[in-house]
Amino acid sequence: MSRDVWALDVFRRAYALSLDVHRASQGFPKSEQYGGVADQLRRASKSVCALLAEGSGRQVGSDVEFWRYVIMALGSVEEAKLWCAYARDLGFVEAASAGAWQSLYSEVARMLHGLLKHLGRRDEGAASAAGPRTSTPEPKCLNLKD
Repeated sequence: MSRDVWALDVFRRAYALSLDVHRASQGFPKSEQYGGVADQLRRASKSVCALLAEGSGRQVGSDVEFWRYVIMALGSVEEAKLWCAYARDLGFVEAASAGAWQSLYSEVARMLHGLLKHLGRRDEGAASAAGPRTSTPEPKCLNLKD
């Protein structure tokens, strides 16, 4: 099965969020632009999209391989939420903006969990090879286009 990552709502949502975060972080202090909070926030944010894109292109047709990359994207979501807290606590961004980003990242995480559940339904045999899938929470918003 060929997978177009742009067809995934979760990818498009994460991409739009990463653009917003990138633009806002350009206003952080110069000392934070390379290796600092701005840089780390941008990297984590873009990593969510990059992992989904890379996973969709590896071993095309392998839900097990894609599963691994979705799991890593979840880790990048959590990292981005942490960097949002740093940006807020260091005064680089207003609390309302950081809170909005964190809420949007939480929504992306819920969608990624839904994607994992969807992948598990499509190939129950692969579930045992990829790890347990029964503990994945029910998605609250998911709209996949196969």
